Amino acid sequence: MKFIDEFRDSRLAQPLIDGIRRDAEQPMRLMEFCGGHTHAILRFGIRQVLPKTVEMLSGPGCPVCVTAASDLDRAIAMAQIPGVILTTFGDMLRVPGSRGSLQDARADGADARIVYSPLDAVTLAARNPDRPVVFLGVGFEATAPGVAASILQARQQGVENYFVLCLHKLTPPATRAILDAGEVRLSAVLGPGHVTTVIGTEAWEFLPRDYGIPIAIAGFEPLDILRAIAILVEQVQQGKAAVANAYSRSVLPQGNQVALAMMNQVFEVCDADWRGLGVIPASGMKIREGYAALDAREAFPVDVAPAREPPGCRCGEVLRGIVLPTGCPLFGRVCTPENPVGPCMVSGEGACAAFYQFGRPDDED
Repeated sequence: MKFIDEFRDSRLAQPLIDGIRRDAEQPMRLMEFCGGHTHAILRFGIRQVLPKTVEMLSGPGCPVCVTAASDLDRAIAMAQIPGVILTTFGDMLRVPGSRGSLQDARADGADARIVYSPLDAVTLAARNPDRPVVFLGVGFEATAPGVAASILQARQQGVENYFVLCLHKLTPPATRAILDAGEVRLSAVLGPGHVTTVIGTEAWEFLPRDYGIPIAIAGFEPLDILRAIAILVEQVQQGKAAVANAYSRSVLPQGNQVALAMMNQVFEVCDADWRGLGVIPASGMKIREGYAALDAREAFPVDVAPAREPPGCRCGEVLRGIVLPTGCPLFGRVCTPENPVGPCMVSGEGACAAFYQFGRPDDED
C-alpha cells in the first residue's frame, strides 16, 4: 500500500479485526508504549472493536509527561535568569512543574519561546549574539538526533551563545522498569514506531529473551496497529515470544545508523528521573564532556527546591499502566485541557488528553 487512505480502509481492517476476535481466546493484556499509539487507538475506535479478552494499557510513551517536575522546575528557573531566551516545543509551555509552568513564567516576564526545531533555536542564537539561548531538549530517541545535530551545527558555525538543557530519555530501560516493578502483568508490548525507526528492532530483543514477552513494532495508522495487535494475539495464544516488525516500511533491524552515530557522538548514557517511575538507571542522555560548553546545566547552575506533585493527580499511575485516565478523580472535572493539573492532560501524546478528546463511556477502569 502506498497511500494513507489505504491504511484507513475499513474493508481491509475487517479481516484483521475478525482474526483478532477469533484468535484471542485467553485473556491478555497489551501495553502500547507510545503516546502516538494511544491517541490513534482512541481516535479510530480500536479499543471498541477488540474482544473483551484483549485489554489495552497505555504506558510511559509521552516524553512531555514523563519529564520530572524537578527538571521542569530547573527549566523554569533558567528561563527566569535575566537575558536568557528559553526555547522549546509548544507542549512544554503549559506543562505544570511543581510551582507553575513556563507559560506562567512567561506571563511574569521570562522570555520563553516556541520553536519548531532545535535548529531554529541555533538560528535564533546566531541572530541574538548578546543573549544566551537555551533549548529545552525533551524527547526519546526519535527527537534526540535532531538536538544532537543542533549542537554540532552550533559548534561548526561558532555560535557560542547556544545551550541545551538535555532531558532526553531512552525507552527500553523504562519498559524494563515497568516489567521489573510487577505492578502490571503484561502479556505483550505494542512497540513504538518512531523510536524504533532510530534504535532498530534489535534493541527490543531483551523482551522475549529476558521476560518471555512478545513485542510488535507498529506504525500509527489503524491497519498498522491492528496488524501488530493481530501478531501479538497470535504469539500470546501460541505461547511464543519474538520481536515482530509490523512497520517494515520505516523500521530496520539495525535502526538508523547515521542518527545513532550522531547521538553517540554528542550524548552519553546517564541515570534519569521519570515522572511516575522515579530514577531509572542508564535511561537518560547527557551531553558529553567534549561539548560541555553547550550544556545549559554547566552554564546556568540553578538551585531547585524539592519538587512536589499536584495533590490528587494520578498521572504517575497512568504512565505506569496501573489506572486508565478515567480512574483519576480529577479527570474531566478539575483537570481538563483548558486547565490541566498534570502533564498527561497537556501533551498531544498524553493519555489523559487522548481519553478526554476521543474517549467513550465504556473506556472505564
